[in-house]
Amino acid sequence: MAKMHSRARGKSGSTRPIKKVPSWAPYKGKEVEKLVLKYAKAGKSSSEIGLILRDSYGINSIKALTEKTVSAILAENSITKKIPEDMLNLIKRMITIKQHLEKNKQDQSAHRGLILTNAKIRRLVKYYQAVHKLAPDWKLDTERLKLYLE
Repeated sequence: MAKMHSRARGKSGSTRPIKKVPSWAPYKGKEVEKLVLKYAKAGKSSSEIGLILRDSYGINSIKALTEKTVSAILAENSITKKIPEDMLNLIKRMITIKQHLEKNKQDQSAHRGLILTNAKIRRLVKYYQAVHKLAPDWKLDTERLKLYLE
């Protein structure tokens, strides 16, 4: 998929390793699930959990070991958040850009960044409402979310 808000084309990056569990894998499925739950209860997001397990424990693919994604494991144990993680990250970004613009009113590139971030949030809201992860009447209230995110 092409990058949406730039002149760059295409998608680059390395290919992921094969989803086969190597024989030397230090952990089994249930142990990995326990680790995921441990870090989720410590307040880590699903992407942070994946990074920790990859870097500290040498687990390259949680899905290959457990046959479930991190978010599926969290959903089974009802530890998921009300707002999806990618949308929370965009909202945090929007709030920091707004705080920056309050101090630097003439920063036009930050203003453009705010517009693009708002567009991404609106598209995500529309998608998550369609797949019923957000309520159909959900609205973005930045003042309320500022308190929620801090």
